Amino acid sequence: MENANMTPREIVAYLDEYIIGQNEAKRVVAIALRNRYRRLQLPKDIQEEVMPKNILMIGSTGVGKTEIARRMAKIMGLPFVKVEASKYTEVGFVGRDVESMVRDLVFASIALVKEEQKEKNAEKIEDYVLNKIVEKLIPPLPKGASEQKVEEYKVASERMKNRVINGEMDNLKIEINTPKRQVEVEDGNVPVEIIKVQETIAKVFSASKENPKKEVTIKEAKDLLKIEASESLLDMESIKQEGIKRAENSGIIFIDEIDKVAVSSNSQGRQDPSKEGVQRDLLPIVEGSLVNTKYGSVKTDHILFIAAGAFSLSKPSDLIAELQGRFPLRVELDSLDEEALYKILTQTKNSILRQYEALLGVENVKLIFKDEAIRALAHYSQMANEKTDDIGARRLHTVVERVIEDISFEAEKYSGESVEITESLVKEKLDVLVEDSDVTRYIL
Repeated sequence: MENANMTPREIVAYLDEYIIGQNEAKRVVAIALRNRYRRLQLPKDIQEEVMPKNILMIGSTGVGKTEIARRMAKIMGLPFVKVEASKYTEVGFVGRDVESMVRDLVFASIALVKEEQKEKNAEKIEDYVLNKIVEKLIPPLPKGASEQKVEEYKVASERMKNRVINGEMDNLKIEINTPKRQVEVEDGNVPVEIIKVQETIAKVFSASKENPKKEVTIKEAKDLLKIEASESLLDMESIKQEGIKRAENSGIIFIDEIDKVAVSSNSQGRQDPSKEGVQRDLLPIVEGSLVNTKYGSVKTDHILFIAAGAFSLSKPSDLIAELQGRFPLRVELDSLDEEALYKILTQTKNSILRQYEALLGVENVKLIFKDEAIRALAHYSQMANEKTDDIGARRLHTVVERVIEDISFEAEKYSGESVEITESLVKEKLDVLVEDSDVTRYIL
């Protein structure tokens, strides 16, 4: 968590590299994150009183709502899950149990801590793997071997280690005990008690037989033995405890499509009781409650919830009043105009154009996007968004893919060449499609 104490200004500067505009949303999110860091510096008694200010993002699809939340969690090393409100339904209806979002967060948090521990112990894990492989290639000396033999063994082992590290032995086969893979079950629809029973049964059966032996190449053995090394060297109990702690104090749950469970005041007689039911099921989790997971009870009081929705057919006030009150910070994201789409193509880090250049570079094809062509791509994307559903920046993927489809399909024909994407090529590929609104609906 090396970036956990980034200032709001630093967070916004980082987000600017990937997301164009939406300055208000970035600022609100940055302050909310900084307040979480500030809270953890306070005395324990005050910490409990400082509740997170949950955020409601309002804006059409593809304008950056999810990307802002996902990017900020990534740079700060925070546990993060994205769920869709429309996938949940009230208990008694078919759907997912709302509490499963907290179990998913704990699962993600433990995975995050485990990866950190693997990185910290990378040298130990590497040594473990090397020693195991060398033992198979040069069997250990018997007890009571002479000092000369011991020295010779050390020299031979070091030489062999270097050969294994350099990949010289990768194709040689050795026999190893295949590690038992830990199967993690985290299903919101399965009660925690049933999961624990399933795990107990699995342990009883696995304990009755040793790890099966398998002949594999040394290259394969390196990966398989890393799993064994992690299980042997890492303290899984402390990893789980740290994972729960992080989920409770630093976790972020992004609830997308919250508008899909709002009951519009225009709807006749509130035809869908499951929508309001989902909101009422969400309420205790967002307000703060205890959720049972396979790793223990988790308090949701200090989890940051970010809800998002387009609210095209409903409005935030159509949510039940108690749930509205739990999202005090509201921010409206701007729709993307042609200039914003152009900037997304040219100014964002790892933009879609750079991605396609890299992908075709694998085939030894150098793609060159002329500036007029990029402007045309932004223009046609904007036109398509106006004529059909506005899907924001996601339209760029469809449009760019359409333009370079033939080049991508016949990449071997262009190998070793530079291929210019010109304005005329963009027009040739997209003019007819965008003009015909019926075709646009299905193709763009």
